[in-house]
Amino acid sequence: MSRRATRRPELPPWIAHTLRAQRGPVPWSPVVRGALAAGPLLLAALLLGRVSLGVVAAIAAMLAGINDRPGSRRASVQRIGVPALAGAAGLCAGTYAGQYAGPVPLTVLLTALGLLAGGVSAIGPVASSAGTQVLVAAAVGAGMPLPESGWQRALAFLAGAGWLLALRLVLPTPGSAGGDFRFDGERAAVARVYDAIADLLDAAGTGHAEARRAALTAALDQAQDALAGPRLRRHPSSAAERRLHAQYAAALPLAEAATALAWAGRAVTPRSAAGPRRLAAAVRDRRPTGPLPAPDRSAPALRALDDALLHAAEAFDRGDGRRELHTRRRTARHLLTVAFGRGGREYGLRVALCFGTGVTAAQALHHAHWYGSHTHWYWLPATVVFLVKPDLGPVVSRVLCRAAGTVLGALLFAGLAAVLPRPEGLVALVAVCGALVPVATRHFAAQTAVVTVLVLALVMVGGEPQASAGRIGETLLACAIVLVVGHLPLPGQRGGGVRQRLTEAATAVYAYVTHVLGEAETAAGNRDGAGVGACVAAGAAGGAGPEAGVGARTVAGAQVGPAAVVDTHSGAAAGPGDRVVRWTLRREAYRALAEARTAIALASAELPALARHTEGTDEIAALLERLLDTTTAVGVHLDDTGRLGPAHTRLLGDLLDRLGEKRERVGVAAPAVPRLPVAA
Repeated sequence: MSRRATRRPELPPWIAHTLRAQRGPVPWSPVVRGALAAGPLLLAALLLGRVSLGVVAAIAAMLAGINDRPGSRRASVQRIGVPALAGAAGLCAGTYAGQYAGPVPLTVLLTALGLLAGGVSAIGPVASSAGTQVLVAAAVGAGMPLPESGWQRALAFLAGAGWLLALRLVLPTPGSAGGDFRFDGERAAVARVYDAIADLLDAAGTGHAEARRAALTAALDQAQDALAGPRLRRHPSSAAERRLHAQYAAALPLAEAATALAWAGRAVTPRSAAGPRRLAAAVRDRRPTGPLPAPDRSAPALRALDDALLHAAEAFDRGDGRRELHTRRRTARHLLTVAFGRGGREYGLRVALCFGTGVTAAQALHHAHWYGSHTHWYWLPATVVFLVKPDLGPVVSRVLCRAAGTVLGALLFAGLAAVLPRPEGLVALVAVCGALVPVATRHFAAQTAVVTVLVLALVMVGGEPQASAGRIGETLLACAIVLVVGHLPLPGQRGGGVRQRLTEAATAVYAYVTHVLGEAETAAGNRDGAGVGACVAAGAAGGAGPEAGVGARTVAGAQVGPAAVVDTHSGAAAGPGDRVVRWTLRREAYRALAEARTAIALASAELPALARHTEGTDEIAALLERLLDTTTAVGVHLDDTGRLGPAHTRLLGDLLDRLGEKRERVGVAAPAVPRLPVAA
């Protein structure tokens, strides 16, 4: 008798996302900073007799702790500081609006602020955190009457966030070698890049290659962010930082060669991955690389890997070199286009409607004395803000997690408040919760439970009576508001944020393809003494616009386009300077595609009523990824042979054609379509 295999039924995406949690070791450094942030600030305020300001500072430290993520100290200045400035401005504005505006004007003002903050949140993670904090702080300022004026509250807010940021910058990382911990975050990020390259080489020719390539993209993105934080000087000033920049730049040709090997689907020997692993150890331990094992040179990608290892060894020994981070230079005009484009408008309208409805409901309950003797009505609109941010997770997932976390946290606090001495017991509880925030951020329900206990302890220290039952009721009402209002039909095409991200990714990928094909055309002209005589238009189904056949453009100070540098000795299409441009375009393309993939994954985990608006976008992202990997392999082949083979031409043409058809069906804007030269 044959045993029939039983197949477990798959959960719907919105349920699976709700149950998913991040895993990893305990982040002890953020835990220590969390313990030293909100609790000590509240204790100092109690000793000084300024309890209300201490509550505001502790709330700011808690919000800063949520933004205290892994990375470099330099990047944390932007990741923590920008949202803190936005929160202080929102707190000040909300305070004065609550004091001088009536219920209707106040609701209109906060709704307009929600529209603006929602649009700005579409720019990126830091802007989204700033949008969240400005709305939460405005709700707290308007709905939490305190004796201090608006500017005093804003200064207390900045002091609380600034205290945690100071701890982030000053406290050493556990296990720092040699006492120099300034660049531990950058060093760990660069080392992870080399580890990811080795992992990709190990996975070449297996079913894990695609996931490892995505992990390499994430590692490169994190290293870029770690090294590109705000600075007073334009270029790195210390030798240690210049060395890290050179080590990061040396990883790019290795990543390109590893991607080409994974695309070819051929397994490589363990010896090929040993070199990148030794480089990772050298970065992490700040020691010389030693001799690096050389891979065989039987294929173009393997020869590129060997050359990249030699280049990396030289860069490690020299300790200085190129300082380019191959990052996008996003102008103010581009940021405004994102904020007020179709994605930003949809995001802003969704946030404004939900936030405005939350403010209206909270004020109605407040004036109906539903809250009892106290006058704090901030909880409901602040809860709405945390729920309605689409870049933070699917709405239904966050609603379920928020409801469960609030109920758990409120009941837990009710039990603790009955036995803890006041105020010292509540101060200790705030310190413990502050330490738990970095761990609880792995799941939104756990984070909500910890934050609920922390905030309820803060407001009780500030003189508010125990209000666990009321907070549960307000949270459930906020969840209902977001579920109903967040799913209302909006004017225009839904899924604008996903389509905008996908359009940006397609534009970046096509720019990279155009540049690599320009290298092929230049190589053919160098070989034949004349330019390629004929070109065939690819992607006709996508409808090339008037920009088809992109000319030269500037990226990171270098010219991008058909005028590629030619190595006349090898016949290769690109010289060292032009490869820097190619790496910049490649990094931009992979990063934009990863952002689009994230947006698509979050949208697909919404309820079917919202998820259906982005159907088919994952297929376009998959085709763009294949086109990007194929073009990477083509670039490596061009460096080795100086020519574009007919197989490459057919494959690129087929991918461009299929992309054109999919784009039209899904409604993604068509960028300029690359032109394929006739293969030699």
